Amino acid sequence: MKDPIILIASGDLRSSANQKCEAAQVEMEHQISAAFQREGYTIERGHPFDPIKGHGFIDSQKYGIEVFRKIPANAKLVVAEAVWQYSHHILPGLITHQGPILTLANWSGTWPGLVGMLNLDGSLTKAGVKYSTLWSEDFKDAEFISKLQQWLSDGEITHDLSHVAPFDPEMSPADAVRSGRLFAQKFKQEKAIMGVFDEGCMGMYNAIVPDEILNPTGVYKERLSQSSLYAKMQTVSDHEADEVFQWLTEKGMTFDFGTSELDDLTKPQVLLQCKMYIAAVRIADEFGCSTIGIQYQQGLKDLAPASDLVEGLLNNVVRPPVKHETTGEILFPNEALPHFNEVDECAGLDGLVTYKLWKEFGFAPENTLHDLRWGRHYKGGSIDDYVWVFEISGAVPAAHLIDGYAGARGYRQPSMYFRLGGSTLTGVSKPGNIVWSRVFVDSGVLKFDIGLGHVVELPQEETEDRLNLTTSQWPIMHAVLHGVDRDQMMARHKANHIQVAYAPTTPDAYRAMYAKAAAMAELGLEVSICGR
Repeated sequence: MKDPIILIASGDLRSSANQKCEAAQVEMEHQISAAFQREGYTIERGHPFDPIKGHGFIDSQKYGIEVFRKIPANAKLVVAEAVWQYSHHILPGLITHQGPILTLANWSGTWPGLVGMLNLDGSLTKAGVKYSTLWSEDFKDAEFISKLQQWLSDGEITHDLSHVAPFDPEMSPADAVRSGRLFAQKFKQEKAIMGVFDEGCMGMYNAIVPDEILNPTGVYKERLSQSSLYAKMQTVSDHEADEVFQWLTEKGMTFDFGTSELDDLTKPQVLLQCKMYIAAVRIADEFGCSTIGIQYQQGLKDLAPASDLVEGLLNNVVRPPVKHETTGEILFPNEALPHFNEVDECAGLDGLVTYKLWKEFGFAPENTLHDLRWGRHYKGGSIDDYVWVFEISGAVPAAHLIDGYAGARGYRQPSMYFRLGGSTLTGVSKPGNIVWSRVFVDSGVLKFDIGLGHVVELPQEETEDRLNLTTSQWPIMHAVLHGVDRDQMMARHKANHIQVAYAPTTPDAYRAMYAKAAAMAELGLEVSICGR
């Protein structure tokens, strides 16, 4: 008799999220169990449903260690993810597990299991843990079955990675390579400070860059506390907060206000976010930070509304002015203060390099990360492509949106994740050329993937359908990646996040991609070009 396959499910730290997502996880596990049974294997769950908690997820590192004590070290192990999960809940067990590991997600945008799995994949890659990864819409398609059979027989899966090629400066445009190298030499010489408001957001081990591999790029961390950010908020006057709010409304941004603090967005929530915005800029100035990242999800979430509106404003060159609290001097005038959402330091390095390099080219320098959330093929009008849903919780720079601030909307963050509310800065990303990228850590080495794409404008009904199938309160980008299909992207990408920046024309995007690749290589990263 074949030994059973052990299945575990990492979840959120927040009970409200786990409880709401439980049904989706159960449904996926039924499908997985049936798929394994068709291959002659049985699934045995490594931890039970907890009737007191109201869910069956591993919801803490403490519980994860307890679960792994009971799992045979050599067992075939499946980590099944239909939801967002905190990777550190199960990393201690996965790092020491000796049997084959398979991370597995359903192809659905409704609950972000794909995002959770990509985060876990990136974390395992950073930790140097051998694993395989797989995904499917219904766990019945021929490709899934073939890959599953490979894992069951060999303990590993091979994916098509033919779209990935090492960056070769000799085979790249000479002027772009020269520009990138000169930029990087100056960047490294001048040095920059990365302000980190507490590391390790939502268990994202993959988002923490060790100092010893970050510092050679010329970037150094200033470790800040979110308690300091909250304390600084208390020094911001109501008048100053109202000035920021009035600036936004005069620019045309609208807010979906209601009356219930529990379920609706309210003006007091937004005014607190305005205070957070002012406090963040003042702290960045005080410590000389060129870029900052706010964790928010732990600690600050119990004290203040969501930080997302703040993050979107910081990433935009045109934003509400912030004055020094004693001198009255405008801080960072005519500049964005690049912010790496969810304190993803890989995105922080990427975003800062992009911001400065794009400015040298005379391009709009606003850039942001998104979740690589979901996607499907779309055919209509002039479009016949696989169109990804890029979506971040829950703000992008207004410069990325159709109609800018006038096209921006503020919705309450979903209460299951954000108990104290707070506004998003959301809308639909404008059509145009993009350069996409990701910095990631692989067994102690900083690596960098970069490629080209473009943003398409879909009909309103298709956009609304995609929003309703994902998270309607969050900003959306309809992205087409050049020369990279769905499964290649999933197999290669080592993070839940992807960085995007616009370029004026296709030739500009091409030049910028190679210049940035050369810059990252000059900074010491191992660079790959992905796609055409």
